Amino acid sequence: MTAAVALTVAGSDPSGGAGIQADLKTFSALGVYGTAVLTALTAQNTRGVTGVHPVPAEFVGEQLRTLLADVTVHATKLGMLGSAAVVREVAAVLADRPGGPVVCDPVMVATSGDRLIAEDAVDAVRTALLPVTDLLTPNVPEAAALLDVAPATSVEELAPQATALLALGPGAVLLKGGHLGGAESVDVLVTAGEVVETRRPRVDTTSTHGTGCTLSSAIAALAARLRLASPGPVEWAPLVEGARDYLQAALLEGPSLGVGSGHGPVHHFTGWW
Repeated sequence: MTAAVALTVAGSDPSGGAGIQADLKTFSALGVYGTAVLTALTAQNTRGVTGVHPVPAEFVGEQLRTLLADVTVHATKLGMLGSAAVVREVAAVLADRPGGPVVCDPVMVATSGDRLIAEDAVDAVRTALLPVTDLLTPNVPEAAALLDVAPATSVEELAPQATALLALGPGAVLLKGGHLGGAESVDVLVTAGEVVETRRPRVDTTSTHGTGCTLSSAIAALAARLRLASPGPVEWAPLVEGARDYLQAALLEGPSLGVGSGHGPVHHFTGWW
C-alpha cells in the first residue's frame, strides 16, 4: 500500500507543541507519513521564545531538493521561514510544484507575542511565496502585516481582507478569526468562486500553543490523502472543516496533558491515547 506523504518546512519547537514537532504529530494522527525540512532551531517553551538560530537559506534549499529528488510528496505545509532569503529559496524550489498543493501558514508572531520573522521577510512572502501558495492561512495580525493595514476588529472585516490577500496570488485564503474573541471562533475561506464562513464554539483554555501550526498541517495532511486518491484540483472547504474538527478536539483535551506552565499544547493524539 502506498502511503500519503506530507512535507512540513518549518522551525523546531523543543517543547513539542508547535512547529515541526506539532506538524509531524498532526500528520501521524491523520494517517499521513510526515517528512520535514528545518528552517530554524528555537529556544522556547510554553511561556515564550528566548532565541532563534536560523538554518542558512542555501542549506534549507539543499534539504528540499534532496528530499524531493527521492520522495514523492503529496502536499506541503510551510510554517516559520524566518528570513527573506529562506522565503525566496523555498519559493524557488516549489515553483514547479514538486511537493503537491502548498498550504502556507505565514508564521510571524508566536502565541506568546514573540516575533518569529524578520521585517524584510514579510515583503518576500508577498512577492515570492504567495504566488506559489495554494492555500494561505493567516491569522488576523498576520493578514494585517501582509496587507499593511490595521488588523480586523470584527468578523465582517475578515472577508474583505481575505479577498485582498487573494489578489496577491495564492489560490485560496483561510483568514482565521481566533483573535477577535466572542462565543464562536470564526474563520473565512475565500476562493476565486466563493466566500465561506466556518464556525466552532470557542474553547475556554490556555492550551493554545501551536494551534495555527496544527490547523495548517491538518489541512495539508487531508490534502495529501486527497491527492494520493485523486490528482485533480483541491476543493478546500471540506478539508478546512475536517481540519477544524480535528483541532477542536485537540483544543478540548489539551489541558489533560499538563505540559508546561504557560500556553500549553493542544492534544494531537486525543483520539488515540
